[in-house]
Amino acid sequence: MSEPKSGSAGPGAPEPREFTLRVVLLGVFMAAFMGAANAYLGLKAGMTIAATYTTAVVGMAVIKAFKGTLLEENLARTIGSIGGNIATGAIFTLPAFFIAGIWLPFYQASHYLTATLILAAGGILGIMFVTVIRRVLIADKDLPFPESVAAAEIHKAGQGGSAGTSHLLAGMGLGAGFTALTELKVVALKWQTVVAAGKGSLLLRGPEMSPAFLGVGTIIGPKLAAVNFSGGVLAWGLLAPALAFFLNYHDLGAVSDWAVEIARVWKDYVRFIAIGGMLVGAFFTLFKMRKSLAHGIARSLSTLGGGRSGRAADIPRTDRDLDIKAALITTLAVSVLVFFVFQHYAQSLPASFVAVLLMLFLGFVFAAVSGYLVGIIGVSSNPTSGLTVSVLIIVAFILVLMGLQGGSGISAALIVAAFTCVSVSVAGEMMQDLKAGYILGGTPRRMQIGDIFGVVTAALVMFLVLSILHLGNIKQVVGEKLEQLEAAGTTEVVYDGRLASIPAGAYSLADIKAMIPEKQNEILKANGGFGGEKIPAPQASLMAVVAKGIFERKTEWILILAGAFMGLGFILMQVKSPMLVAVGMYLPIDTTFAIFLGGLFKSILEKRLDKRKVEGEAREKAVNTGTLLASGLIAGEALIGIVFAALAFFEVGLPKAFAEPSYLLALIGMLGLGAFLVARALRAAKTRSV
Repeated sequence: MSEPKSGSAGPGAPEPREFTLRVVLLGVFMAAFMGAANAYLGLKAGMTIAATYTTAVVGMAVIKAFKGTLLEENLARTIGSIGGNIATGAIFTLPAFFIAGIWLPFYQASHYLTATLILAAGGILGIMFVTVIRRVLIADKDLPFPESVAAAEIHKAGQGGSAGTSHLLAGMGLGAGFTALTELKVVALKWQTVVAAGKGSLLLRGPEMSPAFLGVGTIIGPKLAAVNFSGGVLAWGLLAPALAFFLNYHDLGAVSDWAVEIARVWKDYVRFIAIGGMLVGAFFTLFKMRKSLAHGIARSLSTLGGGRSGRAADIPRTDRDLDIKAALITTLAVSVLVFFVFQHYAQSLPASFVAVLLMLFLGFVFAAVSGYLVGIIGVSSNPTSGLTVSVLIIVAFILVLMGLQGGSGISAALIVAAFTCVSVSVAGEMMQDLKAGYILGGTPRRMQIGDIFGVVTAALVMFLVLSILHLGNIKQVVGEKLEQLEAAGTTEVVYDGRLASIPAGAYSLADIKAMIPEKQNEILKANGGFGGEKIPAPQASLMAVVAKGIFERKTEWILILAGAFMGLGFILMQVKSPMLVAVGMYLPIDTTFAIFLGGLFKSILEKRLDKRKVEGEAREKAVNTGTLLASGLIAGEALIGIVFAALAFFEVGLPKAFAEPSYLLALIGMLGLGAFLVARALRAAKTRSV
């Protein structure tokens, strides 16, 4: 069946099959799945992937199996991909409530309700904002929309048959299987050793055996992977060992375990330096895009006086948006909801009113900016964190001037930042999908309604996913810590009172076991959960530190300022991405090392293609195949990782194959995954269809 394209979709044209029950069901399932996968990846690696390609391939395969239409495939992709951007908004802001000490414990029914309202309302606001600015940006011939064009090409290529789904599923199977081996201790996940260097020591770590990180490195490529890894080398090869040495210089012999000491110094000192670098990097990214930002703001504001002419029936199907009155009413309803949520935390009517106005103004402006930037560089490079931290700083200082302080002020600022972050993230993805739909002949109004279903579905499950990952990790590391203490004959632990909610003093192991997991984690310094070693949540940590620093004035600003000057140095050295270097400093080096390993395999693939002189369509097929396999590795690990986190959350014991599993065997397996990815991508270059 041939689909009517935009040129033939005028008044009186037959309505193609597009918004159907199977499309909505498939779309919301993919929205929940991609949201969970991106949440898992973003919390661990500080990066997310564009969900458009994955949902395009899966949606295409399922809809074709039911003999559906091209426009059904397009709509399924649109609904499914929005879940990944709800995850982006969630992981950048919600963990900050825990890291800042506001939500302790993190999982509560009231917190679930607040988080779900933030994500759903913020996402719907993003869709409403895009409804206003869609025509201006879609019609702009100067905006190439690179990822939109690529997604549309996937659908077009799929009309003649596609093996893309098999590549994606193969990657998912390998990613899930390998992750299960590490979780069951068949092979080791990590390796480290301490090397003496004169009076001090170095802590060396190998790459984490994570298929997801390997996939991330493959997708972002060798250059960006190397930039990210350079931050890890700087943090773990220079700053952490040097600071550990000088902090203990007068009594080096008192350090019983240099591995523990260097890791402590990285956590307590180096990561604050990295936050300063991230802050400068975020603003530098915005500064580099200042002309595009100004242009986008001007374009979006100009639409406010534009209005709509003509009856809906006279507008071509491919140009019909949600009714502007309905969009404005929805925006007003969301604003009222935000007002009550904000008032619950701030307990200040004037501050709540100002916060809503700020959210609407900044949300609309930055949503327009986000849509414009997506048209230039795509969703994957959209500086959402930079836009969000800008909002956070502006709102925090205004609220301080209005008299808010302490926990209520931090909560209030984080809530506005969270709403804005979600709306900006959703607006960017929505604009990308609308452009792809424009190319394929989709109906904007149906895509906008479909995305509301996707937003609400992802919002309903996102807090649960975050809670399972957070508490599952805490229970796992706390359990291991208690086992170690009991084996060593330790009967009590002394706590320094870092958190005001936990009094300083000595606690017996029996007392600790009776506490909630987050308090156990804090007293034992198990380094689990959000902000810990396994799920560091770098962007959320940045938001928490900035908010606390403004309201409580307790942050070690000297470390952040030192990091800011370091970021300035990177800029003067013309480093490709100062923000990515700082994120690499914030992450464990085994994480950035694994991402770098994935980048090396992408480099091998590119060099092999160059050597064989593969160009044009064949090269594109090879690269797309590699991207699909890498996406599968990420989705596979994320899926099985959430399953194992859920088992830990419900305290289900799992067998351990070996007390000390082999890291060498795991490394061989990881190299095998990379080799398989390269080989299969090269083989795809020889075939006629991908």
